[in-house]
Amino acid sequence: MNVDDIVRDALREQAAEQPPAAAGFADRVLAVRRRRRSRRIALAAAATVAAVTVAVAVPLLDSGKDDVRPSGGGGGIVVEKKTKAHPDQSPPREEISVGGTSLAGYSLSETVEKSADSAVRRRTYYLLDPKTGTYAKAANWSWVAVAPGGRTAAVLERELPVPRIGLLDLTTGKVERWIQVDHRVGGVTFSRDGRKLVATTYSQNPDRLVKTEGNVEWGQPWTSSRTGYFVLDVASGAGAWTEIKLAGDSDDPMSGTMLNSRQDFALTDDGRYVWEGRPMEPGYAFYDLSGKEVPAPAGYQYLSWFVDAGTSPDGKLVAGDFAGKKWKTSSYVLDAETGAKTEVRGQQLLAWVGNKQLIAWDIGKNDKNEFHQRLVLVTIGSDKETPLSGFRAGNDGDAGRWEPLFAQP
Repeated sequence: MNVDDIVRDALREQAAEQPPAAAGFADRVLAVRRRRRSRRIALAAAATVAAVTVAVAVPLLDSGKDDVRPSGGGGGIVVEKKTKAHPDQSPPREEISVGGTSLAGYSLSETVEKSADSAVRRRTYYLLDPKTGTYAKAANWSWVAVAPGGRTAAVLERELPVPRIGLLDLTTGKVERWIQVDHRVGGVTFSRDGRKLVATTYSQNPDRLVKTEGNVEWGQPWTSSRTGYFVLDVASGAGAWTEIKLAGDSDDPMSGTMLNSRQDFALTDDGRYVWEGRPMEPGYAFYDLSGKEVPAPAGYQYLSWFVDAGTSPDGKLVAGDFAGKKWKTSSYVLDAETGAKTEVRGQQLLAWVGNKQLIAWDIGKNDKNEFHQRLVLVTIGSDKETPLSGFRAGNDGDAGRWEPLFAQP
């Protein structure tokens, strides 16, 4: 589905329920795409960010001699297999985890006005304290990415973009090391093995909002300020910046490759390529580590970049978009090689639990509100659905709706 189709579908839906759309509506459709997959009007940001030199030559937390991954990322860590569910809690107060995949935290967002025509979408994070098994407010950070194992997080300070990345020990709540950057960073993400960080660089805050002339609602700017990315070695802090130029004519925001103001990079699971989602077909772009654009690697041709779960740990399956055929709310899981589809319960697939189960958002059995969602565990080939959290309140975009942050083993 291209941008024109997305806008047309959204306009038809809005026309049936509301007055005519205000200026900048296409921008808002793209901005909410990620959270509206159940109607196929979706959009999401990948996630990432990086850096270049180490500020303090300190070993990364306590990762051991032979393991350069962050603390808790591997090497002798015992994975807790017991399911911890709290279907009476929303947002959760106590740990939610299953099969080694944990809800490492969650965020609440609000719009903070800076001026009459400028604002920022600000997140407040609540992170899992491994010692107490509870979620605690972490007010200092504008962006958080949790490493595999759930013991270390990469954090960015409040005023994005920032000149350094913090490596936060979630057990102590202290930043153990800062990594300085020479291009400012707006988002970070860990590689699958936890040994690398990808950092996306921006010249302006990627979470900024504006009001176009005649528009009373906040929306993202037409043009992105993204400049490129770093691939950063977590243990040493070494890395190089790669510039990725924006396509299209800035005077015509619908031409070329239109990006969201936040459109982050990430690494493929094998660490060989950097990739990004795109609102326009085919929906993604891949680069080698030198920044040269390459065809989609094997196993990634069927990737839906706005589906958070991505590829299964063994790389054989890819989490897909909304299906809604066998069940009122369900999603597709695709064979990574052939694209063959299997329907699984769950309105929106969020994270893998091993290679046969996923954590998803889903509504209640007789619920008619598509936004009244809770976390559930679903299994490929099974009708069973296990509630993990309570239901989120409010509709899409409402203040106070929490967004999950997962860590895998």
